[in-house]
Amino acid sequence: MYTFIVNPAAGNGYALKTEKRIRDALRGMDIEYEILHTACPEDATHLAAEAAAKHDCTCVIAVGGDGTAYEVACGLMNTGVPLGIIPAGTGNDFIKTVNIPKKPMQALKKILHGTPRPVDVGRLNQRMFLNVCGTGFDVQTLEYTLAAKKYVRGILPYLIGLIRAIFSYKPVHVSFTVDEETQERDVLLCSVANGQFFGGGIPVCPDAKPDDGLLDMIIVETKPRWKIPFYLPGLMMGRIDRFKITTHKRCREMTVISKGMKLNVDGEILTMDEARFEIMPGKLMLYW
Repeated sequence: MYTFIVNPAAGNGYALKTEKRIRDALRGMDIEYEILHTACPEDATHLAAEAAAKHDCTCVIAVGGDGTAYEVACGLMNTGVPLGIIPAGTGNDFIKTVNIPKKPMQALKKILHGTPRPVDVGRLNQRMFLNVCGTGFDVQTLEYTLAAKKYVRGILPYLIGLIRAIFSYKPVHVSFTVDEETQERDVLLCSVANGQFFGGGIPVCPDAKPDDGLLDMIIVETKPRWKIPFYLPGLMMGRIDRFKITTHKRCREMTVISKGMKLNVDGEILTMDEARFEIMPGKLMLYW
């Protein structure tokens, strides 16, 4: 039994159009499947857990964006049931790291004919994450991006968010501990990555590998607001690690502390004072 969990709101309705194409593609195939719709936040997690508990569950497939994939993954943790992702959201960042086709029908074909492999999962305090967490410039960009997503899709909401954030950005003071060494500094960006991309395809950590058993930490020191645009082309082209103001560390665990910190967690903004990160190697089975 293949269970498809569709987020009707994903991609401003694109997920529903994708659902119709999935039904058309499966028509005539000797494949047993069901399609479920989410109705509220975290619904995908509960639906995935219920599907995984059935004895005939082959795979649970998220049809939506990064948020839908994250929620379904949460429901599949410790079940052994693999996750499939059919991109139908706005950003679809995680699929870029794991080379899942961006075209929904190609992604479906990969699931039906592929073999799942283990992928690492990150843990933030008591919750998990698949892709990237961070504080600083990306959070302010995301806040504006979420507002723009109500009107446009694709990369455009992220570009709007990026431009608006440049004019309102304030540096974030963080204390971070890696390998028992603690440092403090004002940052433009502080990201902890399992995947490579965020913000609709920006390669914030191009060297990250989601199956190496390590997290990648990217620290970009703050600069005056007028200088930020000069760094954006390098960021967009995946050259962030070449900046003299960039520090890149790999480790299994780390801690970031900042009073009232706003943290981007796989596209969701959370507020906390302390974030403890660790990697859980090969914790999830994924078609990739």
